[in-house]
Amino acid sequence: MWLPRSFSNKAEVKVKAEGGHDFLNLSLNLNLRHAEGAGIVNRRTIVAVASALLLSCAESASAYEEIVVTNGGTLTGTVALVGEVPKAKGYNLVTFPDPLYCGRISDGRGWRLLQAFHVGAGGAFQDVVVAIESIERGKKVESEAPRIEAIDCMFKPFTAVVQDKRPVEVVNMDPVMHDIQAYETSNLGPRVLFNVPLPMNPLHPRELGKAAQYHKHLAGEPMAQVVHMTKGRRVFVMQCGFHAYMEAWGLAVDNPYYAITNKDGRFTITDIPPGSYKVIVWHPQIGGAKEYQVTIGPKQATRLEAKIEAPTGRLYANEAMENPRFGLGILGDAKIVPTLERQRY
Repeated sequence: MWLPRSFSNKAEVKVKAEGGHDFLNLSLNLNLRHAEGAGIVNRRTIVAVASALLLSCAESASAYEEIVVTNGGTLTGTVALVGEVPKAKGYNLVTFPDPLYCGRISDGRGWRLLQAFHVGAGGAFQDVVVAIESIERGKKVESEAPRIEAIDCMFKPFTAVVQDKRPVEVVNMDPVMHDIQAYETSNLGPRVLFNVPLPMNPLHPRELGKAAQYHKHLAGEPMAQVVHMTKGRRVFVMQCGFHAYMEAWGLAVDNPYYAITNKDGRFTITDIPPGSYKVIVWHPQIGGAKEYQVTIGPKQATRLEAKIEAPTGRLYANEAMENPRFGLGILGDAKIVPTLERQRY
């Protein structure tokens, strides 16, 4: 990196950032020729220092501020999926490790299904993130890291929220090994966040002679990994490197004003500072976030009823089929038995 001649004697950097009631003005005045001549510093060092200060100040100015909200309002409502629920992904268990144990949840024909759309009566859409954007000052942020469990060869919860530069905790409850492969993604494409093994509890039996009948869960060593989102990406996705049907998704948020819909599609967000806001409704398989505008009054309740059109057509490459190239015969006398849940396509 270099500086043009017009900046050879003096470099001045000013930053003005407004966030809440804070105002920041940073000036950096350096006599470059004197500093370089004295052997103290060179142009690259000065530019690097200035850039670091600029970044630090910008982050400080945009940081969320915790305050006591005395007249906050509430946003409550429901999210419904309109239309036919899409088919689940299908995975041929004999092509993955641990088919007998993970096959305790399967369709009875050797296929493990992953249904991303959890929809109840009347289209009640579960596991949808509802988040309020651009709140810079408000209630306390939860300090506890979100926890995702690998249990019965699935990640729970399927949908979560994460925060940039904060950890997410993953723990293995199963008697088989898992491997965490986490990414951030957007229309710019994915980027690896971390890839670490997820050890199992040593008290589990080493050999599962009757894997289909083993239903005990013991927590292995929790793995905490810090999430670093870049280039404006906000979508977090995690998959098991051994069992591709294990997925978990998350949306990165920068304030505590969010909720995840329950089995009835309902959500509630409390202690919202009065004002007008953009609300996003997000699920990993609906083609991006849907946006709504709401106005929150002091100590008042506002309702939002969101209706999401179900995507149509074939959504995934992985679908169950009648006669796969590798069938159950590859297991010999071993049988995949859905002793925990028989899935339906």
